[in-house]
Amino acid sequence: MGMTQGLRGWGTSLSFLASVFTILSTVTNNWIHHEKAHSGLWQEGTQGGCSGISHQPAISVAGVCMVLAGGFGVLATLMGLRLLYRADESLRSQTTTALLFLSGLLLLLALISYSAASARKEDGFSWSYFAGWLALPFFVLAGCCFLLVDVILQSAEVIGNFPVCL
Repeated sequence: MGMTQGLRGWGTSLSFLASVFTILSTVTNNWIHHEKAHSGLWQEGTQGGCSGISHQPAISVAGVCMVLAGGFGVLATLMGLRLLYRADESLRSQTTTALLFLSGLLLLLALISYSAASARKEDGFSWSYFAGWLALPFFVLAGCCFLLVDVILQSAEVIGNFPVCL
């Protein structure tokens, strides 16, 4: 059980980091840096202050996907903690794995739609945007950790039921 607990610990830690980066990226307004302004999913800021962003469907889709990815990531982290601290039971991690891969997919969809909607040559992407991209491999790696735990538990269950005649 040492290997599965280690993988659950790594999966939970990576899920936590991915959730933090996703939430940080979602709530900040530094996705794009203009010459004297910045903009994010929700507001545009100039030297005079911040105002609501104009309605663009692709950016709205990106915002919804980011919120969903962050929410599913937090839920997967809580489920990972439950799996980690309930080691006496042979709990399967299929739902946690699915939530982590779904979070990664939603995050990828959000980042691609935002990139396609707001990329111009004179603008540069800023740290909030890159924090979102940084969360993506963490979601995928966390999902792989929990998937591997599930495969190990499933194979141990099958091997345990295998009739052995000596």
